Amino acid sequence: MSNIIKRYLVIGPAWVGDMVMAQALFISLKQQNPDCIIDVVAPAWSVALLARMPEVRNSWTLAAAHGELALMKRWRLGKQLRAEQYTHAITLPRSFKAALVPWFARVPQRIGFNSELRWGLLNDRRVLDRQHLNQTVKRFVALGLSRTDAATAFMIPQPRLRIDLDNQQLLLQRLNLNSKKPIVAMMPGAEYGPAKQWPLEYFAELAQQLAVQGYQTWILGSTKDKPAGQMIVDLANITSVRNLCGETRLEDVIDLLASAQVVVSNDSGLMHIAAAVNVPVVAIYGSSSPTFTPPLSHHAEIMYQGLSCSPCFERHCPLGHYNCLREISAADVAQRIQKIRAQINTK
Repeated sequence: MSNIIKRYLVIGPAWVGDMVMAQALFISLKQQNPDCIIDVVAPAWSVALLARMPEVRNSWTLAAAHGELALMKRWRLGKQLRAEQYTHAITLPRSFKAALVPWFARVPQRIGFNSELRWGLLNDRRVLDRQHLNQTVKRFVALGLSRTDAATAFMIPQPRLRIDLDNQQLLLQRLNLNSKKPIVAMMPGAEYGPAKQWPLEYFAELAQQLAVQGYQTWILGSTKDKPAGQMIVDLANITSVRNLCGETRLEDVIDLLASAQVVVSNDSGLMHIAAAVNVPVVAIYGSSSPTFTPPLSHHAEIMYQGLSCSPCFERHCPLGHYNCLREISAADVAQRIQKIRAQINTK
């Protein structure tokens, strides 16, 4: 039995940051069983991200909207996957519907946390010890360990995304970017809501301060972030700031972040991507908690006020003042950038 190659089917999460953190699970599985096969069921947007994870052999797209039961689509995919003869399935989301595909695929060992009446779908149900598994990434990695190992302290591998240097050079040419001048990448977006978004005028003020120190600023994000990026450009009113939001694919952002000297970001999916390309990160937290979803990097500075009302985990500030974000000044962030750069330069 020990000579049989383990074939894992992982049901991946629906958010960018969570999918990056899931790589810690994939690395852990490979550390335990170097010859194991890891395939991931994931949303279509994540295919390019998973392609940058060398541990993943293949990704299977589930054509279902977020929150949609899509019972027939899950049955068809599960039936298709029976031919892959997976030995283990790990379901990371804790919803009922997320556990359907491994059951339809007839995977012998189906692992996941005990929630939403999944008794018939999972046959290795784990109790979620929220005190011991106090981080999202710990919960992911724990599902790939034995019950005994998961109940004790264990190592958390840091995600590391592959960089495509050829694509990086093509992007620099296509977007007419100068990588010889020091770069600060800024990510002003956060899909969750404004309670996780540092004020745009603060980003602009920071860009002005960094320009004096010789930095250029690249603003990165999706098409939804383009207006925010343009507002930063307008408020900063200096030539060293470029709004690249909406001009790049997700995999392009990975390669551009690898060109930066430092990243300033809200607690967002792109913040986790920046950490996974091993670029120094200054991460700004508002309504969320750096204890629960920290950047998985040795080169990270966390900006968090820890107010009496924090973390509230709300999309909008219940008190209306957003002090958890507004009390973090541009000067504070600039100081942290100097600190993290000095630490790296002395190593």
